[in-house]
Amino acid sequence: MNLTPENIFSIQNAVEFEALALEIFRFQAKNCKVYSQYIHHLHIDTDNVNSINDIPFLPIGFFKTQSVLSNTEPVEITFSSSGTTGMVQSSHYVTDVKLYEQSYLQAFNQFYGDVKEYCFLALLPSYQQRSGSSLIYMVNDLIVKSTHPQSGYFLYNHDELFETLINLKSENQKTVLIGVTYALLDFIEHYKIEFPELIVMETGGMKGKRKEMVRDELHQQLTTGFGVPAIHSEYGMTELLSQAYSLGEGIFKCPNWMEILIRDTNDPLTLIENGKTGGINVIDLANINSCSFIATQDLGRIISDKSFEVLGRFDNADIRGCNLLVQ
Repeated sequence: MNLTPENIFSIQNAVEFEALALEIFRFQAKNCKVYSQYIHHLHIDTDNVNSINDIPFLPIGFFKTQSVLSNTEPVEITFSSSGTTGMVQSSHYVTDVKLYEQSYLQAFNQFYGDVKEYCFLALLPSYQQRSGSSLIYMVNDLIVKSTHPQSGYFLYNHDELFETLINLKSENQKTVLIGVTYALLDFIEHYKIEFPELIVMETGGMKGKRKEMVRDELHQQLTTGFGVPAIHSEYGMTELLSQAYSLGEGIFKCPNWMEILIRDTNDPLTLIENGKTGGINVIDLANINSCSFIATQDLGRIISDKSFEVLGRFDNADIRGCNLLVQ
């Protein structure tokens, strides 16, 4: 099997996923320098890795200190994390940005349908005011590809956003409002709307603007403020080229080329059974040119049929055994 975008984005079942994941693992174990060194330090024989459950996951912190690349092609774009003042940013060097474009377009189609049927409204001030955001890259492209004349960004012009939502509702237009959490809360403090068909997609995070809230309380406020039955979410990050989506209740599902496994918080090389809380490991086959096997700093659990919840983050004291070579 060739490691091509066609093979990645045409996966239909678990057998195809595992076969391609193992092939990509062997390719990256050989060609991604930092991943190869990590595997070597773990004393893992790649020939003995015959299941996705045996694949070692690279701690996400490497993206802060190393160039995580599996080929020698020129870097087309560098995505960087926001971070807070004084923190080292993660950098994801992308040698083929078309992989990212195909990933988010096909994933949106899998969960919501044709992009061209939607109007996209973006309330993302914290992201919009910095460079290197993969989220902004995606939203820019969704706005263009939607071709709807009212698709666009709303920085702090909430009056205009409210009028646009009222207009789109009257036209029965399929609409996605994607926003950073604190900005959505700021909006509904001044405006209330009943728009049950609206897809409100929160990207998470208060960015230091508000006190963090538990999901149930947050979603209750947002569902009331926008008059919608549920709040959608996307689970993505700078270091990945794919996103999982939640259509409500904080339950996420992955596109066909992405999968979540949960590791033991005390033994990061050991996976735990469904229903138990642990560290989130992500397999993202779209990351073929960097590393497809990432141990994140998020906590979560798998529910069933490959759906999962995100329950929080490790604090620094909780990260045990995952910092090998991160310096």
